[in-house]
Amino acid sequence: MDDILQVTIQTLDPGATALLNQQNAPSWPSTATATGGAGNISGYLVDKDGNIVLPLIGKMQVKGKSTEEVRTAVTEKAAQFYKDPVVNVRFVNFKITVLGEVARPSTYVMPNEKVTLLDAIGMAGDLTIYGKRENVLLIREKEGKKEFVRFNLNNTNLFTSPYYYLQQGDVVYVEPNKSKVVSTDASRLKNITIITSAITLLVVILTRVKF
Repeated sequence: MDDILQVTIQTLDPGATALLNQQNAPSWPSTATATGGAGNISGYLVDKDGNIVLPLIGKMQVKGKSTEEVRTAVTEKAAQFYKDPVVNVRFVNFKITVLGEVARPSTYVMPNEKVTLLDAIGMAGDLTIYGKRENVLLIREKEGKKEFVRFNLNNTNLFTSPYYYLQQGDVVYVEPNKSKVVSTDASRLKNITIITSAITLLVVILTRVKF
């Protein structure tokens, strides 16, 4: 899955706390982001089956869960061994992809998980003049199935949408407007005309050449 979770567990036993959090020392090389270079990041890599393995606690299933749900599950598990554990969970490679008619289409690693649709578009340099503001598509994978949600950036209803805050792995696609389509078609027609003219000229030359 390549998700990396940072899980910190505080207990009344300093020794246990140190052991529980040892994996949170910088270890995984991060991929370069659109806004910065690569470096080391810390946390637990989610395996292909959607699990992480915590020191002293063991394997935890995190696939399909929010960070709050993971925090609750880890707290319940840790409470079996330690009194009043305090658990914090967050993504350290929270990734959002923005494609289509934006200035800088790319995959972005966000500094935190509280990222809105407008934050993502702003990170990508806003829409180009050809971007269709009234039909922005959000693609989200949930429990192995893809969800498709459309937004009108000119409508204030987007601020109350349950999809306004993005989740790990979301893809935002800005469709081209009619002007871009017409421009693209005109450019394609121009290229076809040039190619056709060149072929016609070549045929004429070849028919007049005597071998």
